[in-house]
Amino acid sequence: MKRDFLRLSDFKSDEYAALFKRAADLKAGRKSGAIVRTLTAKTLLLLFEKNSTRTRLSFEAAISQLGGTAISLPLQDSQVSRGESLADTARVASRYVDAIVFRTHGDERLTELAKAATIPVINGLSDGGHPVQLLADLFTINERFRGLRGRTVAWIGDGASNMASSWIEAAPIFGFTLRMCTPEGFRPKKPGTFEVVNTPAQAVRGAHVITTDVWVSMGQESQAAERKQAFKGYQVDGDLLIMAPPEAIVLHCLPAHRGEEISAAVLDGPRSAVLDEAENRLHVQKALLEMLMVEPRPTTGMPRR
Repeated sequence: MKRDFLRLSDFKSDEYAALFKRAADLKAGRKSGAIVRTLTAKTLLLLFEKNSTRTRLSFEAAISQLGGTAISLPLQDSQVSRGESLADTARVASRYVDAIVFRTHGDERLTELAKAATIPVINGLSDGGHPVQLLADLFTINERFRGLRGRTVAWIGDGASNMASSWIEAAPIFGFTLRMCTPEGFRPKKPGTFEVVNTPAQAVRGAHVITTDVWVSMGQESQAAERKQAFKGYQVDGDLLIMAPPEAIVLHCLPAHRGEEISAAVLDGPRSAVLDEAENRLHVQKALLEMLMVEPRPTTGMPRR
């Protein structure tokens, strides 16, 4: 039976523990030059209607390094742009490839495609969340602090964004405290277990992780001036970092706008884990692809040799 990865709640805690363990092994193997071919003859379709750098590169590299092949298809180049339904596209693609990464707008489009597909569908970003990015973020925290449970993450910025929504979803699954600091009018719309604080200084005190994202996301360009005005005072900069514990790290999913949501000195500074975070997309997505695309071997009833 096929499984999808559309949101973080699609997997259980023990599955994430296994996924992170496998990702760590794959990361170590890549550094040592190990060759892994668990996805030989498998094909992954990257079906994108939003721009992408890290999601596209990391998934293409991931399946290639595991012995498989990726096909990238911008939706505007497909027959969907001429009126074909997502459902028909999903049904046909299911006959050609072994899994689909779909990067889209509304979550209803993601659900429509996943419902029609007979192969695994992975959310490569939607308006409702960015779960593959969160996997990399959480794996990075796990590496740095040897565990997630009991840690504190401070989110500075738009509390209604897809990244904020995925952080909110992750907190109870992984057992960390989430503090949200966001202007009025940009508070989280997603229910969950999190603290809302009034100032960035309150958010970062005692935090192990400080994370943010762009103030103007894809599709919000017409609101740029209004949003930049609303988020004044919410920049992650050196003055804010001084108020955090010395071991705190800074995350950003990229792309970043230096001088807006984060200063260049912090993004490129010694407490930034942004490049590790970006690299870890590769490793956790390798583990995710294996989990979804490789048939589990039977554990009973096998003949002894």
